[in-house]
Amino acid sequence: MSIDVKSGLQLRSLIKSSGELELSLTNVPIPEPAENEVVVRVEAAPINPSDLGLLVGAADMTTARASGTRDMPVVTATVPQASMKAMAGRLDESMPVGNEGAGVVIKTGSSEAASALMDKTVAMIGGAMYSQYRCLKVSECMPLPEGITPAEGASCFVNPLTSLGMVETMRREGHKALVHTAAASNLGQMLNRICLKDGVGLVNIVRSAEQAEILRKIGARYIVDSTTPTFMDDLTNALTETGATLAFDAIGGGPLAGQILTSMEAAINKSAKVYSRYGSNVHKQVYVYGGLDPRPIELVRSFGMMWGVGGWLLFPFLQKIGAADGERLRARVIAELKTTFASHYTQVVSLQEALQLAHIAVYNKRATGEKYLINPNKAA
Repeated sequence: MSIDVKSGLQLRSLIKSSGELELSLTNVPIPEPAENEVVVRVEAAPINPSDLGLLVGAADMTTARASGTRDMPVVTATVPQASMKAMAGRLDESMPVGNEGAGVVIKTGSSEAASALMDKTVAMIGGAMYSQYRCLKVSECMPLPEGITPAEGASCFVNPLTSLGMVETMRREGHKALVHTAAASNLGQMLNRICLKDGVGLVNIVRSAEQAEILRKIGARYIVDSTTPTFMDDLTNALTETGATLAFDAIGGGPLAGQILTSMEAAINKSAKVYSRYGSNVHKQVYVYGGLDPRPIELVRSFGMMWGVGGWLLFPFLQKIGAADGERLRARVIAELKTTFASHYTQVVSLQEALQLAHIAVYNKRATGEKYLINPNKAA
């Protein structure tokens, strides 16, 4: 039986032209689903780094202040003047947040495809997932197998398809092994499980002994710690063994991308037969797909002339490979949802709890092992 809901709470992010971030909850109307649409009661939505980019923008969250009421909290923070230019495209526009999530279909449009989803647990993509209810196209929903909970299916899209996309990019561009930074993250652990299952060499770059131990426990073979004095030697040795010439960098700023290219060149030259002042003729590529370090990328030119540093994003990649190959990747995610693509969360919070300063301080650190899940229909 369909449930007739008229409105629901939604988390909004607003950056004002005065230089202030405002996070709040608002009551939004739920439209009647069109022929090929469904209404979903959202029960799980992860906080990914990509979500934080929209949620807090360039605000200095050390200045965050809480106001409002327990049921309708408001958080404000200062956006540094130097960062306001980068926020120009969203000024004074209240924006919903949340790339992906999962929940139960409570009402459908009249089409056969929509009606077939009634009462089903589905994973969703399409934005505004930090909402109690979402009206979505059928194409934006993916039915989950029997026995899969919304929490287990909430991270079906971004991390699983990103990790699969990295391996797919490797194959399409003619590389034979990978490097990944921030490697102990949920996404990094998924990538390890894929590479172990598929027999792909993977060099994991971590930032602490604790992160290295997380990866050892799941069977990762090549782990290097960027904080140790032997980092460059350890990285070069791992690259020599794997032959990796492609890296995906979640850090973004600082010297790491250049260090990876330098070590790739050093590994290649270990087996070089002829010296060339232009460096090796093997192309080395670093794709930056995150921004954990907001500083500029530092490149010290010590890696020859055959190299590239560029950006990589999931949705342009999926558009590039086409619907058939995208569906093939999605089918693998569903088939291995409780194994290869299992996600783990340290906190499940309501919409109101997500706006408590103590929680914001934790999830805004983007720290490995501190992933949050929002249940918009959890009691405050």
